Formats: sequence, C-alpha cells, structure tokens
Amino acid sequence: MHFHGIHLLDLLSRVGFSICNIDRESVKKGIACQALGTSFLASDLTGFQMDKNQIHGTAIFTLLSMAVMIFSSATLVQCAVINLWPKPRIVSWPLPLATLLSPKFKITSPNHRYLSTAVYRYLHLILTEHHHPLVIPTVNLTNGSVVQSLIVTIHDLSAPLVHGVNESYHLKIPSTGVEASLTAETAWGAMRGLETFSQLVWGNPSHVASGMEVWDWPIFEHRGVMLDTSRNFYNVEDILRMIGAMSGNKLNVFHWHITDSHSFPLLLPSEPGLADKGSYGPDMQYSPKDVTRIVQFGLEHGVRVLPEIDMPGHTGSWAKAYPEIVACANMFWWPAGYKWEDRLASEPGAGQLNPLNPKTYQVLKNVIRDVTMMFPEPFYHAGGDEVAPGCWKADPEIQEFLSKDGSLSEILEMFLNSTFPYIVSMNRTVVYWEDVLLDQTVRVNRSLLPPESTILQTWNDGPNNTKAIVSSGYRAIVSSADYYYLDCGHGSFIGNNSKYDQGNAGNTGTGDSWCGPFKTWQTIYNYDITYGLTEEEAKLVLGGEVALWSEQADPTVLDSRIWPRASAMAEAMWSGNRDEKGMKRYAEATDRLNEWRGRMVSRGIRAEPIQPLWCARNPGMCDTVNSS
Repeated sequence: MHFHGIHLLDLLSRVGFSICNIDRESVKKGIACQALGTSFLASDLTGFQMDKNQIHGTAIFTLLSMAVMIFSSATLVQCAVINLWPKPRIVSWPLPLATLLSPKFKITSPNHRYLSTAVYRYLHLILTEHHHPLVIPTVNLTNGSVVQSLIVTIHDLSAPLVHGVNESYHLKIPSTGVEASLTAETAWGAMRGLETFSQLVWGNPSHVASGMEVWDWPIFEHRGVMLDTSRNFYNVEDILRMIGAMSGNKLNVFHWHITDSHSFPLLLPSEPGLADKGSYGPDMQYSPKDVTRIVQFGLEHGVRVLPEIDMPGHTGSWAKAYPEIVACANMFWWPAGYKWEDRLASEPGAGQLNPLNPKTYQVLKNVIRDVTMMFPEPFYHAGGDEVAPGCWKADPEIQEFLSKDGSLSEILEMFLNSTFPYIVSMNRTVVYWEDVLLDQTVRVNRSLLPPESTILQTWNDGPNNTKAIVSSGYRAIVSSADYYYLDCGHGSFIGNNSKYDQGNAGNTGTGDSWCGPFKTWQTIYNYDITYGLTEEEAKLVLGGEVALWSEQADPTVLDSRIWPRASAMAEAMWSGNRDEKGMKRYAEATDRLNEWRGRMVSRGIRAEPIQPLWCARNPGMCDTVNSS
C-alpha cells in the first residue's frame, strides 16, 4: 500500500511498528484466513495504491491500526467463509465472528430521494431474505450482542449519477455494540455498501458477520449490460428485473439498444409514426411514461440508462413510416449471386438511412431531441456499426453520387457531419461502435470525431481493436464478441441453412453461430480488457459491457442468458480476476459464484446453474486439480 509513494510496510517501520513474529517472506505469502472468499491478506499490502479521491474519509491512522490488528493476529485466525460477490477490494475480518441481527433492525440514512428508496428496499431484504448458505459458515457467535441498526453517512448528497461518480464505501460491523456503520462519499457508493451488508446476513434467526471492516471501490467506472429490445421485445417488468439484478452485481450502466432494423419500439412525441408503424404492435412499444419509469428505477438502484438509437445502419424499421429516407428497405438481405461483401445487411432485416436525402435529417433531429429529453444520461449512443456497402449501392440516388467519383466513406462522413454536432449541442458525449473508425470499407476520418466528445465501443478482434482505439486517443468501452457476447453459441437463426444438412454436419465447434462457441462464465471472467495496453492507454478504457443481442432471446430466457455470466464480468470490472499472487482465481470464484447465483435465484432472478448442487455443497471436490 502506498501513500504518496511511501510503501505501507516502510511507513509502519518509520512509526516504530514491528511485525511481531511474522517475517517479510510470510507477509508476501499472505498469512491470513481466506475469509468471505476474500480477506485483507498481508500480501494485499504490497503494491496496493490508495487514491485519496477514491476512499474519502479513511485516515492513515485507521489503516495503520487495521494493519497492526491483521499482522498481530494473522497466525491465530481460524478460517470461515462467507461468500461475497463481487469480491470487495479490502476486507478485514481477523476472527470468524458473527452477531445476531435484531428482528427490529433499522437503517438510518440522510434524506436522499433515491438512497431513501434503496434503504427501504434493502431493509426489507435484510429482514426477510433469511438466506441459507450452501456451506454454513463456521463462526463464533458473540454473546449478548445484537446488531440493532446500520448508520449510513454520506459526504456528498448532491453528486449526480453520471460516469465517474465516486462509488467507494467503508463498512464497519463491530464485534460488540449495537450499531454498524456505512460511510460513503455519495449515495451511489452507499448503495454498493448496502448490497455488501445484505450479503453478510444469513440464516433464521438472522446472523451477520461481525468484527469486520470493508473498504471497497471499483476498478472500472463503466460496468454495463447491453440489451437489444428490437429483435425481440421485452416488457418493462423484464427490464426492471434485469436492472435490479445489475444493482446487486454492482453493475452501473444499462445500455439500452432500443431500435434496429427489425422493430422501432420507442414511442417518440415528435415522431410517433416510427413506433406506430415500425414496432411489432401497440402492445410492444415503450411509451415516454415507460421510459421515465425505467430511468427512475435505474436511479433508485444506482444504474444509469444509456440509450442507443442505431444509425445510419440497422434502420429498416424506419421505412414503415418514412420509406423515402431508407435505402434497400424490405429487400432480401443477401441476394442470390451476391458476394458477402456486397450483401445488403449483415443479417436478415435490411435497411439503412439515406444520408443524401435532406428529409433524413429532419426526422433525425426530432428523434435525437426527443431521446435526449427522455433520457437524462450524458452519454448518447448513436450506433454507427455495420454499414453494409451493398445497401447504399442499391439505392438509385446513391448510385448517382457514386458514379460521380463519390465514395461510401464520404457518404458516412456527410451523415456524421450532419448528426454528430447536433448531438453534442444537446450537451451529450457521443458513443459509437468502433466501426465508424475501424471498418475496412466504410469509415470516417478521425478529424470528424474529436476525442473529447467521442467514446468508441469495441466489439471486434478482441484486444487488437481496443488497442487501435485508445492508441488514437479515444476513450473505449470494451464489449469484445470473443468474450462478452452472451448470444453466441446458440446456433444460427437463418432459415433453410444448408450447413445443417447431414452431409455437411462437420461444423460442430461453433454450432454455426458466427461468434461461437458459447461464452462460459470462465471465458468472461478470464478476459483482461486492458491486455497489451500501455499504462497511459489503459487509462482510456472506461470499462466494459456484456451484450445480449436478441435474435434468439426474449423474456422467456432473459435471466438465464445474462446471469450469472454477467456476474463474472461484474467482478472482473469491480475488483479484478486475480488473487494476491497475481493468478486467476477461478477456484475460489467458483465457490463464491455458486453462492451468489443461489442468492439471485432466491431474489427472483432465474440465473442458470454453473455446477451440480453437489459440487456447490462440496467446494473443491469438482475442481480439475486437487489444490488441497
């Protein structure tokens, strides 16, 4: 641990602290108990960088006292396990103690519109959940002590829920006394701490781990889930349930891919015809009231709602209301005899906005204005992916432009020149998919997209495209299809596909899924999104998102497609995926994820299992290698 360049072990020696009978080698090896699926190991002190802006109000004296307690008691600790997800950054639990929780337990917090709602929600959860752990913790129950309340203190009640808001918290549950405390810089950090406290409660009557302190904050500030609601429709309740689960996993961005070629379900005040004609039906639309409900629910759970209106590609559904502004609408996506590079769309559902038609921008300004009014989020996702050359080439007006030595990239530049400044004028930072700069055929010059107003989201070619983006000075959100696409591995949705003929049945590795195979939770957990980047480049990576494209997903499978695989990314984004030795921590993460999956199921989230119940109840017995 460092304070302005001073290593904590050196700092301890400077103030006369002795590490008792534990030598430095033992410290490096991490002599302490693996508590909570985590602990403040002595080895965690080496190399830990404390940022005074991340953990406000934490005094050096407190940390020194904690270190003294840990070092002096490390050899005496007996192991107990309470599995937390995502794993906190620092936990001190020197003795495996627990205390009864009063049936009249209460949470006291400052008055805050959204935090007050969260407090009420967590109070009900804590008093009624009575979680039964897969492996009952072996703890010593403190005599005569009952936790009566949790006192929440917030330093900055006015901090809005925006990218970069401080989410750190400090949780303290004493071994004696009746009050636990939760201190956070913002209401949003307090929500993260409330979730951690709720996971420290189990049993009936309720017990809570005691003699414990947690210091916690995220590695990455952008931790999200993208859901496509165009290809298949999701009811508002489905979306709210997903946001609730996101909050429990300490994820903070719901990237809502609202529209696409298949349907336009968003009812806009200025352009109602887009949804009236372009949605699957009046019962498959999101009204302004629905949007307000979703946005407010997100605020109550510490989750931002980032809207995406994809354009100029993926806009076939717009043609139902405005056929004159959409090229190749209602045409077969890959006409017979066409090469793949001449396709009209990357999948069935062709149609792209025509940037040469002035009316396109009249409609777009109405759409952009309405969306920015409905969504207060300072980021605006404008899509920009998979512009199919064949679609624009099929349009007579565009054919004429190309015949006069025009290019497809020039057409895309016209489009961005007419839309990007308008979005920025609405006080928004514009997010695009990587294609606008990295596509091999249709892309724009970097000079059109100033990095201070632009964020690029990666999805192709793993760490290589992330490197290409950040090395050019752009901020990046990572959604690599090789790791983070949750729809992969379910086969092809294309009809009459000859690849499935028995004589051609050799393609079994991917099931003919373009991004197969299936992305397991281990695959997701393994991915290091700053791999291969310099220190300066890594600073431009805002975080990551898992993505559920809905060609083969709808409400019937929503929970199981996302959870607990998104939980794997959530922990990697929050506290990392490596242990104190720098090794990937799959084994102990498996035990904790089994437990967390069980909690999610008890909370109404139909998360799929990752192991047989026998494995979950017998930690380590289903490992590949016996590590005991």
